[in-house]
Amino acid sequence: MVHAVSNWLLVAGFFGAGLVNAIGTSRTQADFARWGYPRWWSILTGGLEIMTAVLIALPVGHVIGLIVGAAIIAAAVSTVLRHRDFSHLVPLGGFVVLIFLAAIWP
Repeated sequence: MVHAVSNWLLVAGFFGAGLVNAIGTSRTQADFARWGYPRWWSILTGGLEIMTAVLIALPVGHVIGLIVGAAIIAAAVSTVLRHRDFSHLVPLGGFVVLIFLAAIWP
């Protein structure tokens, strides 16, 4: 049960974050610019997040999706720590916990 719930929360979380980043709201664009990334970086990030959601949802891509998702979250944590933008750490911590639960539970 924990495995299924954590998987579907990850799918929803990555898909939602991917949509926000891919659409590139003004706040999202401002965050990426403040962190020193080019304008197109949010679109790339959003695409990777949506791809990760699909991979986690499909049994054949589940493990690869968790690996890609962990890499995305590690890069995001690194970025917000480097720029001392600690307000983003709470949702990222949620992703870390969910990835851990999805990876360890059978």
